[in-house]
Amino acid sequence: MTQAAFFVLTALADQPRHGYGILREVEELSDGAVQLRVGTLYGVLDRLTADELIVLDREEVQQGRLRRYYRLTEEGTEALAAEAERMAAGAGAAKRRIAEGRRASEGNRPAGTVPPTAPGLAGGLA
Repeated sequence: MTQAAFFVLTALADQPRHGYGILREVEELSDGAVQLRVGTLYGVLDRLTADELIVLDREEVQQGRLRRYYRLTEEGTEALAAEAERMAAGAGAAKRRIAEGRRASEGNRPAGTVPPTAPGLAGGLA
């Protein structure tokens, strides 16, 4: 599942939303890391609809414009839950491996030495 699809499904997990509402919710849920463009959003919505993970909930006319509201299907809820579980398991594995690596590197360092500093953004030492 793509990051965009994951966040669109997450945005629809609590209530139906229209396109602009989904865009705002995705940006908020991702702390600004995911900023979908309108064309990208509708491509994702089309794929999720074709996969039967979301459905058109209703259409409303607001200020002369048609708003389509989408909602999760039961399959969409299950797919989102499975992806969230997969991501959590992957994050847990990464955290364990990082901790193991740190312990191993500390064990290989001579007593009383200071660990090297990481390179800074400009390539120098931080």
